[in-house]
Amino acid sequence: MKIKTLSLVIGALCTGMVASTAMSSSHREAPNITRMPTVDSTDFYAFNSYEDGRGDYVTLIANYVPLQDAYGGPNYFALDPAAVYSIHIDNNGDAVEDLTYQFRFNQSLPNETGVALTVGPEGNTRQVAVPLKNVGGISAGDQSAANFIETYALSVVEGDRRTGTAMNVQNATMGGTTFGKPLDFIGTKTFSSREAYAEYANSFIHEVALPNCEMNGRVFVGQRKDPFAVNLGNTFDLVNYVPIEGDSERGAGDGEGFPGGITQSMENDDLRQKNVTSLALEIPKSCLTGEGNGTIGTWTTASLPQARILNPDASFNNTEVNGGALTQVSRLGNPLVNELVIGLKDKDRFSSAEPKDDGQFADYVTHPSLPELLNILFKDAVNQTLGTNMETLAPTNFPRTDLVTAFLTGFEGVNQLATVTPSEVLRLNTGIAATPASAQSAFGVAGDDLAGFPNGRRPGDDVVDIALRVVMGRLCYPIPVNGEPTNLGLCQQEDANVGEVAFTDGAPVDASMMKISFPYLADPVPGSE
Repeated sequence: MKIKTLSLVIGALCTGMVASTAMSSSHREAPNITRMPTVDSTDFYAFNSYEDGRGDYVTLIANYVPLQDAYGGPNYFALDPAAVYSIHIDNNGDAVEDLTYQFRFNQSLPNETGVALTVGPEGNTRQVAVPLKNVGGISAGDQSAANFIETYALSVVEGDRRTGTAMNVQNATMGGTTFGKPLDFIGTKTFSSREAYAEYANSFIHEVALPNCEMNGRVFVGQRKDPFAVNLGNTFDLVNYVPIEGDSERGAGDGEGFPGGITQSMENDDLRQKNVTSLALEIPKSCLTGEGNGTIGTWTTASLPQARILNPDASFNNTEVNGGALTQVSRLGNPLVNELVIGLKDKDRFSSAEPKDDGQFADYVTHPSLPELLNILFKDAVNQTLGTNMETLAPTNFPRTDLVTAFLTGFEGVNQLATVTPSEVLRLNTGIAATPASAQSAFGVAGDDLAGFPNGRRPGDDVVDIALRVVMGRLCYPIPVNGEPTNLGLCQQEDANVGEVAFTDGAPVDASMMKISFPYLADPVPGSE
């Protein structure tokens, strides 16, 4: 590989990372969406499939409904039947979707009225509906005790998401166009064990026949353990820890890093006992790339009808009347964008915006606020600890062309689409072979693993640590490529006083915490053991 190309490869490190200048993922990221958790996207992943034998596929995972407590019964976490959940693909670079995969959900009771028990003595009995979503044990082979059924339809829209040609996706496993969704992991008495729940949930992995696609794909929708790891509570308490590695290197356990710095521990991950609801697709690469250059831009959205009139005499599946045009209320491409990149006054605007209109948010990238916040919080303490007199910890190259170039356009030969349109989307080069799970670096491209973030995003990529380091100026220093330091020429070392500091939130994540086959995310945390 030529040095120029290597520079571009590593430069791609900050594609999307500038959008990631926060230390949480997209959980409760904007004022309006906090009122509608069923359509709140939490994380979005796009990567070349690394399951054995699936090298010709791309996996897309959109997670919704943040911060699910596993014990959150009795109704748990169904999706909104009025919403349209979408995964969009731009394969030519105009920042407009060329393909959209749309999910629409339906909920019902068995036998229309649900399970009822005979209550009362002979001569005075009543058939009384039960209050729970199950009345007995459930398994892959016997789901008769379930008292709630959630299904969905999947369609593909070619062209504009609203006006393009929509086609139903066929269930190649069972026939028809209806797909089943498993119940959430109520607990190990209902499902007998964690292993039994895994078997049950896996029975809802469906093979799909995709319109205008010669190969079948796969789909799964269901509860998963939240794959994101973040020191959430302490971070939003004005970063209530020292966000620099306290060991000589990640996981060394020697305490020989920055004095008082945080060290890696699962106890730092506030999401370790939380679940999410995943919409996972595995699609043949050839059916995504169109006539483009093999790189796609992708993102997820959720939309609701403009009007919702509540029913004053509500009943199951008759709680409101929805009408009007579908309106986008949630959006997610790269992680972390709307938390601490977009200003509070524009968060709801960003949630409803389309990538082609992202120029309106340019100031948040050219002059990012997070480095200034970290400078205010830590400059004096760092100078005192190190005996230095730095005027600022924040990079001083304005506008931040290092971040702007990568964030808005991608890099030629790596993750730049055929046409370059500035936009916030997760870019994936489908021509770069997947790295097996056992060989993946949690630091993605920065860890000499070109198949990782920001060339797409895998569940085991530690985007928080990567993002912190990049936003504080890591790209102003030479980046090792195959052991050779490579100067990207994006900014100067004197522009970033702490550009080589090992910033971290102390909450580790890597591929070993995930599955090695579709849908990749770990089974959910049970509501009880």
